[in-house]
Amino acid sequence: MGATSTDEPRDTGALGRSIVDSFGKGWAKQDIDLLVSVFLDDAVFLETPFAPPRKGLDAIREYWRDVGYHQSEGRFSSGEVFAIGPWFSTEFKFVFRRRRTGEWVDVRGALFCETSRGKVAEMRMYWHRWAEGREIRQE
Repeated sequence: MGATSTDEPRDTGALGRSIVDSFGKGWAKQDIDLLVSVFLDDAVFLETPFAPPRKGLDAIREYWRDVGYHQSEGRFSSGEVFAIGPWFSTEFKFVFRRRRTGEWVDVRGALFCETSRGKVAEMRMYWHRWAEGREIRQE
């Protein structure tokens, strides 16, 4: 067994819960500073498996700032955090109202994260959205 770094938390599940709660609160309240506070400066964020990776806090912040122009009245919830080593995952649900149309949208998916030094080094999101009973396809 290798030595454990003193700056790495031993309980990735507890760290994951803290990260997911802060991330979700930041998303729901459109508090971009809170949302990006869970990421390392050089973190990688993938919105979907086929999206180009956003690398670094500036790119991640830019993505989430744009999201806020389209969403209001957000509510975030998440399931149990599953952790092994520096990785964790959880399911999530995010419901919001479109600012332009007033339509309610239900987003459900999963987060898969690798941590380092108590923050997210890489986050991958897999999600699907529905609006008022119909599937919304990404363009």
